[in-house]
Amino acid sequence: MMNPPAYDANTSLARALVDELVRGGVTEACIAPGSRSTPVALALAHDDRIRVHVHIDERSASFFALGTARVTKRPALVLTTSGTAAANLHPAVLEAHHGRVPLVVCTADRPPELRDTGAGQTIDQRGLFGKAVRWEADPGPPDDRPDVAAHWRSISARAAATAIGPPSGPVHLNLAFREPLVPTGAPLVPAPGRADGAPWVKVSVPSRAPTAETVTRVVNAVSGTERGVLVAGWGAQVTSVTAARFAIAAGWPVVADPLSGLRTGALALSTYDALLRTPEFADTHRPDLAVRVGAPTTGKVANGWLAAVPQWIVDPDQAWLDPHRASSELLACDAELLLAAVVDALGAPRETVWVERWREAERLARSALDMMLDDLEDPFEGCIARDVVAGLPDGSHLVVASSMPVRDVESFSAPRDGIRFVANRGVNGIDGFTSTALGVGAVADGPVVALLGDLCFLHDANGLLGANERGIDVTLVVVDNDGGGIFSFLPQADEPQHFETLFGTPHGMDLAAVAAVHGVPCSEVEKSGDLIPAMHDSIEAGGVRVVLVRTNRADNVTAHREAWTAVANAIA
Repeated sequence: MMNPPAYDANTSLARALVDELVRGGVTEACIAPGSRSTPVALALAHDDRIRVHVHIDERSASFFALGTARVTKRPALVLTTSGTAAANLHPAVLEAHHGRVPLVVCTADRPPELRDTGAGQTIDQRGLFGKAVRWEADPGPPDDRPDVAAHWRSISARAAATAIGPPSGPVHLNLAFREPLVPTGAPLVPAPGRADGAPWVKVSVPSRAPTAETVTRVVNAVSGTERGVLVAGWGAQVTSVTAARFAIAAGWPVVADPLSGLRTGALALSTYDALLRTPEFADTHRPDLAVRVGAPTTGKVANGWLAAVPQWIVDPDQAWLDPHRASSELLACDAELLLAAVVDALGAPRETVWVERWREAERLARSALDMMLDDLEDPFEGCIARDVVAGLPDGSHLVVASSMPVRDVESFSAPRDGIRFVANRGVNGIDGFTSTALGVGAVADGPVVALLGDLCFLHDANGLLGANERGIDVTLVVVDNDGGGIFSFLPQADEPQHFETLFGTPHGMDLAAVAAVHGVPCSEVEKSGDLIPAMHDSIEAGGVRVVLVRTNRADNVTAHREAWTAVANAIA
């Protein structure tokens, strides 16, 4: 008869892992139920320094964690059992990788002797996420040796530090456990952390301040270029104050995607998408130099316009975010520090005919757009996007879905400050969007509103499971055009024989009923002027709620084109 283990190694590893991750900054953990992950799940529940969110669906759990990490900038933990449960995390891992979001992915696993034997829920999980993780570790089943503290804790500390970066991103810990999976009552393996509560290994982040030579080159380029623009996409990592100061000092307008957080100030352009659809205007207003912070803008029009323009891209992580291969410089430094240093060197504001022409065009186009939108009685998706942005209380978070919502926010929303935009633009998918929004709501201060389409809503309906039992306040503004509205703007729309079946994909679902099944209240908006009051009522009522706005896909395309025509006529 075998002697019982001297120590409870499973519980020991799990508790050391959780303690070390907390020391490394983890405060939120999302768990999908499973058996093999029991040691870590119990360790998380045992530690009151970390808040645990339980989700039935692994994909929802991972995107909820992603949402919390986007807001807090702290690594969030997601835990699953083995097999397909682990594979369901892949979409969120990809988004975290490309979106530079800190995520610690913990997948429980069978021990090595059960792999390739036909054991249930057993796949080869080593390397499961390929190149989409910053680092991965497979430490093997816990040993009941009293000298493993450094091994366990160094792995955990490295996971948290690597997730934070730079660059931030996902890491994968594949944790194999042998049975018994519940605490045995045996003593724990001695695995104490550092006495001062610090991580096992403190990691010093390298300075990414620009060199004096870099600042001088940018100053010379900006001062020597009257016809320039500052372009800002998601992940700009620049404050609105610094961006506005730079624009004034340079005498350049700011082509600011709202996701950058920089569509504020007197020189921020909100109508460039409509303006640049007029060929003559686009040709006569093409800059001689563009300095870009963050990713490219959302829409194709501005990116195509800039494709032939020399571009200097500022990215502290040296990411090559340049799909048009238009950049001539990649400045691997902190954009906030660089622009601030350039402003100090440039000195007095520069008044130019160039920037005044842009300001006048913005004034005319903004007036034309708003006049056209204000005259519409029936809901139009561009008007919905404009009004949601304009109607949010200060201090709000707006979570914007991919496909048409993010494009309409870019094309129609006016400049404003006081709100923070959140979006999954790493790989631009609609996966897990509702769960992401709920994750934002779990950690954000102030109101949280999400703008999404009907297919996006249905795609993550599982995210609503138990939503109103989480103590979260999130308003989901759902635009229901009974299908994939973005395809009506693409060449596929010219294939009427198969368009609706393959691309339009009408779902015919009653989205209010879908919300009701999950215990989520839903109010419907029938007139454009009723949207902002309905949104405010939902925010005030609290909890997770849906504000449903029905539109027509064909009418939506027509209204977009009418908006572009209105702007073209205004600047003719």
